[in-house]
Amino acid sequence: MTPAARRGVVAGLNPVAKLAAALLIAAPLVLTIDPVSAAVALLLELPLLASAGLRPRELLLRTLPIWIAAPLGAVTVALYGAPSGQVLFEWFVVRVSEGSLLLAFSTLLRVLAIGLPAVVLFATVDPTDLADGLAQRWRLPARFVLGALAGMRLLGLLVDDWRALALARRARGVADVGRVRRVLGMAFALFVLAVRRGSALATAMEARGFGAPGPRTWARESPFGAAEWMLLLVALGISGTAGVVAAATGSWNFILGPAA
Repeated sequence: MTPAARRGVVAGLNPVAKLAAALLIAAPLVLTIDPVSAAVALLLELPLLASAGLRPRELLLRTLPIWIAAPLGAVTVALYGAPSGQVLFEWFVVRVSEGSLLLAFSTLLRVLAIGLPAVVLFATVDPTDLADGLAQRWRLPARFVLGALAGMRLLGLLVDDWRALALARRARGVADVGRVRRVLGMAFALFVLAVRRGSALATAMEARGFGAPGPRTWARESPFGAAEWMLLLVALGISGTAGVVAAATGSWNFILGPAA
């Protein structure tokens, strides 16, 4: 299902706006580590996540790495973070204190508040639309953008090439023993195949004028209208509200400054 065909207010918006919105939301959260700003941002992000055009099952699968990484990061901080306050448990290099538990909880919310909107917003992004937006709206060099787009389009072929190599080696009877040796051999063959395909693609793109100097025309326009600006305002409101609430409650803890 293409992004335009998805049901959701955010699904069909310009990918550049989604990228900028994710950056705006993450901006204050990377400057502080406290539970208030992350919790407020996460609460305000819920309507935005619901309007992304993802079904519940797809949303869960897309964000599963975030749901796994956030608790693991929190446990690590709780066990090995800087202790403060009353020490609750101590063994060898492990020291769990009230401060480390609060820091772990803040880390959990922070990872969720930064990771969830970034993953969900980009789940409905088409690489070609993103390349159009970066070149037309952000004025990035077309040669760089188109080269990156071509590389991303070829990533899907690596899985098919790996499967074809495995079947070919098994048909020749060289894939039955030596698992490590087989994987290394297939990885080298895949690398050679990728280099050859990349060289052929680069030559074909040069022959079609993709690297020619001068202004470039685009087959598809990258629109950026009122809906995109509204998304940016919503993202700015989320980040601003989270920062203001954290500062008003005294929980703002600038990561480069002294601990609060």
